[in-house]
Amino acid sequence: MTDLAKQRLRIAMSALSGAIPHDLRRPPLGWTGVRAWEAEHVLELPQPYRTFVAEISNGTREGPSSPHGLLPLGHLPESWQRWEAECWLSPEPFDGTALRKPAVPFPLKEEWQWEYDYYDHDQHSPILHGIYQHGSIHLGSNRGREFWILIVTGPQRGRVWWLGDGCAAPYADAGEEAEPEVDFVSWLQDWQADRGWWSQDLEDLD
Repeated sequence: MTDLAKQRLRIAMSALSGAIPHDLRRPPLGWTGVRAWEAEHVLELPQPYRTFVAEISNGTREGPSSPHGLLPLGHLPESWQRWEAECWLSPEPFDGTALRKPAVPFPLKEEWQWEYDYYDHDQHSPILHGIYQHGSIHLGSNRGREFWILIVTGPQRGRVWWLGDGCAAPYADAGEEAEPEVDFVSWLQDWQADRGWWSQDLEDLD
């Protein structure tokens, strides 16, 4: 790791530590635990999430946006297996019990609203299933059918994505020149502060 990368990691870790109150933190997984998970799945987690899970907190006990907070490494939201989407267009049903494959590259590079652009089963069905099963780990969920994932493999590695009903999109359009690790820091800060568009306070105004 270069000196610049080390400096960026220190800044990111300071921001992440400040975002999570101590009473909400789960015990960190430790480097032995992180490396064991990586060996099992044949990949290295992106920074700063990797160090965050190893040294600060392997998920949170609760959070303002979800009663389950930030998920521990490798865990799935409770709603994942029973999830049913109105805009699932593949002829193959979504299988929430299927083995996820984080080492297989995430298939998207930009937002895709398949409820409008899906027109070819042979072309689009594998992509749709790959969005939900490949190249990512789960961070959390809100509204039952919406999920936050961290991309761990492929061109979007290190970025946070949102999976909705009929759409998948990056958390923030920071541009190709932006450092991916900023995405996770910004997302976690917003998630813990409940100040994103998913905010319960905003829902109460609907």
